[in-house]
Amino acid sequence: MNTWVLLRGLMREQRHWGRFPGQLSEALKDAVIVTPDLPGNGQHHALRSATTVAETVEFCRAELRARGVPAPYSLLALSLGGMVAVEWASRYPQEIARCVLINTSMRPYSRFHQRLRWQNYPSILKQLWQGGVENQERLILRLTSREGDAAEREGLLKRWLGYQRECPVTRNNALRQLWSAARFRAPPVRPQVPLLVLSSAGDQLVDPRCSANLASAWQADHAVHLNAGHDLPLDAGEWVAQTVADWLAMDGASGGRPVATPGPTGVRRGS
Repeated sequence: MNTWVLLRGLMREQRHWGRFPGQLSEALKDAVIVTPDLPGNGQHHALRSATTVAETVEFCRAELRARGVPAPYSLLALSLGGMVAVEWASRYPQEIARCVLINTSMRPYSRFHQRLRWQNYPSILKQLWQGGVENQERLILRLTSREGDAAEREGLLKRWLGYQRECPVTRNNALRQLWSAARFRAPPVRPQVPLLVLSSAGDQLVDPRCSANLASAWQADHAVHLNAGHDLPLDAGEWVAQTVADWLAMDGASGGRPVATPGPTGVRRGS
């Protein structure tokens, strides 16, 4: 079974993937798509979020076992989810076939002001002080997406507000997730699985250099979307799905040692 496990980021749940699981299924005809929620989010909103990425890995492993979903898994992970994927692949490489890391960042390959762009500090501090679900979701939408006209964005915001009201992420859980991400440090050795790094040149939340630095340090394959925001699967889901499909057709995705030349979708190969 070709199982793809999709892992989201801070304060997001499986419904925030939107149309992307269907787009990935269309590009990967034989894939089984699984979208677990991290503790404190979505179906698990009543649980306490983990304060370490390692704890989140163990939670995900236990949930997949309980569902009867056997390894190996291909992981596609966004932001905090990318840290979970890296930790999982480092601790249990026999369980992971490959990883696609989207707009993630981690020490020591990026600095704090790059991992969370310093220009956003006033807006985030204001939100933490004033609170309010609608203001929170509007801020997240503004920082993570650049696509869609006004009507589309209002419709998306309405759906997000519905998710938050049905499965609220508490302030304590949000802070626990932030603490988990802030203290995470990448393992000293690159995970021994094929890696594809995807990033957005238009990311307004995380500096794109975080992904570029990680891909360079780990000699991982890397592709950049020129316009999309931080939530790349939301803004350019078809591009992500097709880029993954094309990468799988290359020898590097199955564990070969690729050469440093651009791939057909703009994937720059690691060496």
